[in-house]
Amino acid sequence: MPKLQISTELSYRLAAPCTILVQVEAAATSDQSIERSHTAVGAAHSRTVIPAHDNIGTRFWTVQQEQLTISYDALVKIDRAVPDFATLPATPLCDLPGEAVPYLFNSLYCSVSAFDQLVTGEFSGLKDGPLVAAMADYVQQMMNYGSDRDNVQSNAQQSFAARKGVCRDYAHILISMARAADIPARFASTYAPGVQPQDFHAVAEVFLDGRWHLVDPTGMAKASDMAVIGIGCDAADVSFLTAFGSMDMVEQRVNVTRI
Repeated sequence: MPKLQISTELSYRLAAPCTILVQVEAAATSDQSIERSHTAVGAAHSRTVIPAHDNIGTRFWTVQQEQLTISYDALVKIDRAVPDFATLPATPLCDLPGEAVPYLFNSLYCSVSAFDQLVTGEFSGLKDGPLVAAMADYVQQMMNYGSDRDNVQSNAQQSFAARKGVCRDYAHILISMARAADIPARFASTYAPGVQPQDFHAVAEVFLDGRWHLVDPTGMAKASDMAVIGIGCDAADVSFLTAFGSMDMVEQRVNVTRI
């Protein structure tokens, strides 16, 4: 089983005392275990740990003045196979567990109706896991990887219209398409080796055959090489930093190595 060595360094300048919600630590789940983990927060006036979305992973609150610095180092063992989507049936809607149902609907960055016509027309005759695989390939082929000021806050429909985005945009598009096909899909924030540039990496997670399966529409990461940080309806639920005040980035460095 592969292990991932993770190192994250964050530094932000604060204009005034600020309360910040942080989610950078890999989650302990049934298919990944934390063998070593250390988080240091510079000059914290407080640090309160709380469960993250759907109780996958944790967040913490911290109050900082002048500068926020966070250092996170971990060794995570992954026990997750690459899913064979060709063999995965969809779970009938009436058999979906309560945890999966919210991921059928619209969310802040993901519109189901915006992709209804595309999914119906482009993928006629496909269903279940093969449909998800085809949609992921389609997103990778149709999109150009890159970011600028115009697409920082784009939703899935806007990113697809521009044919440009970064991993969060690819994930939002695939999530919207899967939901349009009545397949529950959610957003996963991860660490993964081989991602260029190295950073927090966003992928989709789809519910097929009674369980969740990671899929990366950028094609840069495999499910067996990802350490999940947390999940949500879209990027709004899994931000690595949410500041309730003003701050400016000084440095942000993520390094993930497969051992």
